Amino acid sequence: MAMDVVDYEIRGSEMQFVEIELDPGEAAVGEAGSMMFMDAGIAMDTVFGDGSRQQGGLLGKLMGAGKRLLTGESLFTTVYTNTSQQKQRVAFAAPYPGKILPMDLKQLGGTLICQKDAFLCAARGVSLGIAFQQKLSVGFFGGEGFIMQKLDGDGLAFVHAGGTVVRRELQPGQTLLVDTGCVVAYTPDVSFEVQYVGKIKTALFGGEGLFFARMTGPGTVWLQSLPFSRLASRVFAAAPQTGGGGRGEGSVLGGFGAGGLLGTVLGGDDE
Repeated sequence: MAMDVVDYEIRGSEMQFVEIELDPGEAAVGEAGSMMFMDAGIAMDTVFGDGSRQQGGLLGKLMGAGKRLLTGESLFTTVYTNTSQQKQRVAFAAPYPGKILPMDLKQLGGTLICQKDAFLCAARGVSLGIAFQQKLSVGFFGGEGFIMQKLDGDGLAFVHAGGTVVRRELQPGQTLLVDTGCVVAYTPDVSFEVQYVGKIKTALFGGEGLFFARMTGPGTVWLQSLPFSRLASRVFAAAPQTGGGGRGEGSVLGGFGAGGLLGTVLGGDDE
């Protein structure tokens, strides 16, 4: 399917949303539940799979839906089509504080690999697939799991990352060690492996988990400062626990409780 070429504007600072302008006949594909608002001239249609295969027959729809199911996403996506004779706008909101990143797949070589929950929306024609990690060690200890999302095409896709985002251009042979949960996306020519932190004391009490992501160039890597797993663990740790009241922020005992100790020992952002 030919890619739709869309105009866009990203608004906001910490809680961002992207506003996409569609010419007559153009369409955008959004993750289920991500739409913020749309003009009246836009028709919304929920499709089975990733939206790019809706004209590929039943087998194509099943394949697209199966790929999304393996990455933990909904079986359905929503296509927003401009059915009017003038420009219309549709907006998609970020699910938690962070940044929305516009990814021009044509400039990135046609493929981008990203964490499972990073995809927000895209121009119609972008295919949402799966990327299996080639090494079992990455799958078991890589934080983002054995399966990641793969975006294919030559159009615009938008992914969301938590906190502040850093883009690193890795030269051939250049290696970057990253907390596994902080990896947002990378180009497919980047080598992604996991590396043990090296010392038992550091692994158990360093608070950074047992493994690093070892990313070797050439290629581009996008990193986030606040993975959702880290945000969720902090919220859970601060919430009142069953059988007792919540601890105050200045509580000394809170840091030595079972939850605090286990959180320190296990550490990291591995899911």
